[in-house]
Amino acid sequence: MYIIVDDRESVANGYVGGLVREGVSSIGFSSGEFWDWLQSASESDLAAVDAFLLGDCDARGSLPRAMRKRSSAPIIAMSGQKMLKNTLELFESGVDDVVHVPIHLREILARTAAIARRRVGELPRPCESRIQVFFNGRDPEIAGHALTLPRRELRILEYMVSNHGKWITKTQIFNAIYGIFESTFDESVIESHVSKLRKKLRDRLGFDAIVARRYVGYRLDIPAGETLDVPMQELDEVGIILNRAHAVPAAYPAGN
Repeated sequence: MYIIVDDRESVANGYVGGLVREGVSSIGFSSGEFWDWLQSASESDLAAVDAFLLGDCDARGSLPRAMRKRSSAPIIAMSGQKMLKNTLELFESGVDDVVHVPIHLREILARTAAIARRRVGELPRPCESRIQVFFNGRDPEIAGHALTLPRRELRILEYMVSNHGKWITKTQIFNAIYGIFESTFDESVIESHVSKLRKKLRDRLGFDAIVARRYVGYRLDIPAGETLDVPMQELDEVGIILNRAHAVPAAYPAGN
């Protein structure tokens, strides 16, 4: 889940809408609303945050350090002023990265993933030789061949790869995929998404990569030495990779 902090409601809503179209849950706050939420948010709610996007607000200079006290999620400042002095001030305030608007949302997703990788180190995860996930909306690859997934299933796979080998609950997955403020859907939708993803991975890998245990949750478990048995008919499949600037309209929030 992405949290956008911007005192311009129309701008915040623009980013929220764009991220939702990318299949990423998000919510927009004014700086005052966010400050109140940050002080009272539970640890489980904060753990569901993928990144904070900090836009134009009066408290931009002080919010990053307050965020960091409660969360290790990447903090990305979005600036409309392409000036060295402004950029340096933002970095000094404690943000992890500064981007200049307008910017394509997929670049923000890629930057978030890059920051997260640096935090955990550059060593590949045990499953990366089997499943390659890009964390920027691009289809994952198995044995070098794209696996086209619906947005929700892709997000679940990304979350599981980030937590490879760990047991994660249905609630954790729901919060990460749908957001902690979602009330339209019930957590039971996760069971359906995981079941479909599990079957697709099993068809490609030849074994169950997702382990399910009642009352415990799910775990992505891909042995480091496991070899892949890719059916011959799948060798010609080409996944849809939307990595060109013209594939999806750039995010130009209203008011910018």
